[in-house]
Amino acid sequence: MTDIQQPVTLITGASKGIGRACAELLTERGHKVVGLARQQPDSFPGDFYCVDLGDRKALDDLLNTLCAEYAFSGLVNNAGIVGPELIEDIDLDTVDAVFQINLGAAIQCVKRCIVPMKQRRGGSIVNISSELALGLPTRTAYGGSKAALISMTRTWALELAPSAITANAIAPGPVDTEFFRSNNPEGSSERTRKLQRIPLGRFADANDIAKSVAFFLSNDASYITGQTLFVDGGSSLASSALF
Repeated sequence: MTDIQQPVTLITGASKGIGRACAELLTERGHKVVGLARQQPDSFPGDFYCVDLGDRKALDDLLNTLCAEYAFSGLVNNAGIVGPELIEDIDLDTVDAVFQINLGAAIQCVKRCIVPMKQRRGGSIVNISSELALGLPTRTAYGGSKAALISMTRTWALELAPSAITANAIAPGPVDTEFFRSNNPEGSSERTRKLQRIPLGRFADANDIAKSVAFFLSNDASYITGQTLFVDGGSSLASSALF
């Protein structure tokens, strides 16, 4: 088992983007980081395990192994897929896939990770939701799953409070990751349109989100639970501009 004095945090979708930024920042702040994702990165600031979070049995088997090895004190449910479709084109198989990774995997991780947290009477869960929980065309599955994640965060906060475990959510706006840039390249009209609706005048970078995650995992946030923090440069304040 790892040193029980050191925070041990599990991060899903940890190979790149927000998840990777969280892994790097938390490692700098003294956490033992365990990362999960489908593909092995070239390097990682902690222990890394490959798993398809859409495969319930594979994930459950791995979590059984991990929870025998690590006494988790923190969990960051970051993994997610989009599956954009207009309502008239929706394929329920796509909806199932989005909900499994965005919600089902989060539930599986929480169920396993709270066991050591309850034993130690303390821990923190951070769920990465999205500003798009407020709604956006073509995001029935994604926005719906992220809105459900906010609701589940509130429920978990109530259920886990007697064990001194907090549960909070972060709802990012557009984050200038490699994936975002591939779909919104420099100079494109879509990128310009999205930037124009952010009052602070810039996109987030992954570290903006990671810093909020680190706060919720810290002792400074020990009296905060069931909350959703929009880290979006103010773009959610004018929700009509989403359309």
